[in-house]
Amino acid sequence: MSKNLNSRVCGAVIASIAFVGAAQAADIAVIHAGRLLATPGGDVASEQTIVIRDGVIESVTPGYADAPNAGPDDRVTLHDLKDYFVLPGLIDSHVHLTSELGPRGKISVVEDSDADTALVAAGYAKKNLMAGFTTVRDVGARGDDAIFALRDGVARGDVIGPRIFASGHTISPTGGHGQRHGYRNDVFHVIKASGVCDGVAECRKAVREQVRRTADHIKLVSTGGVLSETAAGTGQQFFDDELKAIMDTAHAMGRKVTAHAHGADGVNAALRAGVDSIEHGTFSNNESFRLFKRNDAYLVPTILAGVTVAELADDPDSFLPPPVRAKAKQVGPQILDMTRAAHAAGVKIAFGTDTGVSKHGDNARELSLLVQAGMTPMEAIRSATVIAAEHLGHYDKFGSIETGKFADIIAVDGDPLEDVAELEDVDFVMKEGVAYKAP
Repeated sequence: MSKNLNSRVCGAVIASIAFVGAAQAADIAVIHAGRLLATPGGDVASEQTIVIRDGVIESVTPGYADAPNAGPDDRVTLHDLKDYFVLPGLIDSHVHLTSELGPRGKISVVEDSDADTALVAAGYAKKNLMAGFTTVRDVGARGDDAIFALRDGVARGDVIGPRIFASGHTISPTGGHGQRHGYRNDVFHVIKASGVCDGVAECRKAVREQVRRTADHIKLVSTGGVLSETAAGTGQQFFDDELKAIMDTAHAMGRKVTAHAHGADGVNAALRAGVDSIEHGTFSNNESFRLFKRNDAYLVPTILAGVTVAELADDPDSFLPPPVRAKAKQVGPQILDMTRAAHAAGVKIAFGTDTGVSKHGDNARELSLLVQAGMTPMEAIRSATVIAAEHLGHYDKFGSIETGKFADIIAVDGDPLEDVAELEDVDFVMKEGVAYKAP
């Protein structure tokens, strides 16, 4: 090899080594936490240091310390939360990011394009994150691809929002709660969603279609609902063989299934068919609670949605149509009592709000409602962290502040174990090591 060639090769190697070294520079965040509830349900520790490297928790240690093992090229940020109560980012298991209940809701379905819907949803997503919710599960969205585009945009870092798990279109029978109602027939056919199905074969296909659309989980309606503009009640809508076909198909394709259900007949039929969780569960009975426990299924009560629709129904100037008002007055007040009975019976309760019925960003109001339903503040917080993460099947990634998990961390300047309403106004929000809100 010639001297000049040898010099060029050596120079290239040195440059390559330097490049690799630069590429390995880390983003390190250090949090000095005055009080730390690392795993809700456990003890609160004082004066703790959390070290985060490239979005993942590297260590949690007593005392206030600097970042260990920080290299000269690493970017180190200190967050002084010595006067704050620090805990894991919250998880909402039931949101609708592409909409918010209001007088324009019905016409916006027709007027807004998929792009409009995605942009509106991006604004709602940011509100959820700034409220301290670092992970959400969307259980039914408008449009064809808006929710999936938003989910992927957040994951890439193009959009500010919580981590999103999305179901796509809701699986519903024709005329059921998951369909749009109250439109002219020709308009209705334009906005018809891919989740509508009747009979075993169609239900299997509808599930497979959501999986093809990249759904993270499957959402179905086992009963009628409050906000569907039809006087069809809140009882069972799918037949048992259809429910079984939905569950079996989803599980065979590696997807968990959750069912919107109010009436006890639809709650119990979905549980017998093998559903993983129930949304609302308003008229659940003792048989329901037995089935929940037998199947190790979760209840997501969404008390806030019940309170919201009941308040709207009582307003004489409400935009809700008559069939919806009648159901709202019947269902709304019942959810709190049902949640109290379910908690007393030992049913696993995962936090969820049905945000989109209530306003985006008000999610944490559900915590106080859970306390009204008999939970302690610690139990309510645990439902929105540890239990919700287990419910989603990702407790290995988030739900507590532990080594190896995503750095999803929030803080408040009061004590939420004394007054859980403190979490309605969070002061610090971090998702995967990036601070989006700081005191």
